[in-house]
Order: sequence, then C-alpha cells, then structure tokens
Amino acid sequence: MSEAGETLAPPRGGKSASAFRTTSEAAAELDLPAHVLRFWETKFPQIQPLKRSGGRRYYRPEDVALLRRIRRFLYQEGYTIRGVQKLLREGGLADGGEAPPGAPETARNGPPLEPPPDARPDLQSTLEEVRGELVAIRSLIERLR
Repeated sequence: MSEAGETLAPPRGGKSASAFRTTSEAAAELDLPAHVLRFWETKFPQIQPLKRSGGRRYYRPEDVALLRRIRRFLYQEGYTIRGVQKLLREGGLADGGEAPPGAPETARNGPPLEPPPDARPDLQSTLEEVRGELVAIRSLIERLR
C-alpha cells in the first residue's frame, strides 16, 4: 500500500516498481486506453512523462502514481476534470493526499450521485467508469468547438 492508502498494482511484464513505463504499459497497469493518458497530459500539466526520440513517452513511477490518483478522482469520486485540476493547483493531489474536506467541484451540476440502495457494486463501478469516459469525451468536444 502507498502512503495515500492506495493499493499499488504489481509490476507487469517483470519490471520492477521503480522502472519507467511506456504509454502502453502505464495504460495497461491503470486499466485505461492509451489515448486517455495522452489526453490527460493536455489537461494536467503535472503529468510530464519523459519523451525520447520519435516521441515515445516513458512514465516515471511518480507519474503513474499521479495518474492513478487522477483516475480515482475522475472515475470513482465523481470529480470533473476541472475539479481535479483545481485540486492539483491547490496541492490536494500532488503528494498523494486525499481531497480536502469540502473540496471543490465534484460534478458539473452538484455532488456525486449516490447509488441507489439496491445497486449492484459491479454495475455501479461500470457506470462510474462510463461516466468518467463521458466526461473526458465532453471535454474533447468542448475543446474542438
């Protein structure tokens, strides 16, 4: 477990936990599509993977840890990208800390929705992931306008 109480995923492909990860390795470890990581780089300047010749990205362990926290706040806590950006600016996620009490903007139109009492946990998890992806798509569309 990390200091923030997060469970660290075991290294994939036999790499040590301190090894750098390619985009595809980081995406697999975080269970995200690679394009989401590249999109998040445009939204969160704190994510700065090393770039080698040919534009190949290498994520440091601290980059992967930050991506994991961003993923949790977007997909599980119900924050918007703007809300997570504000947390990062205020230092709420930079050191692995939790969001401060009364943290900013958890959703565009209010706090995260509570699941109905009879919701299945696996369905709720899937819905949270879909919501996070829709928020990312919405941001892309707004950026294109």
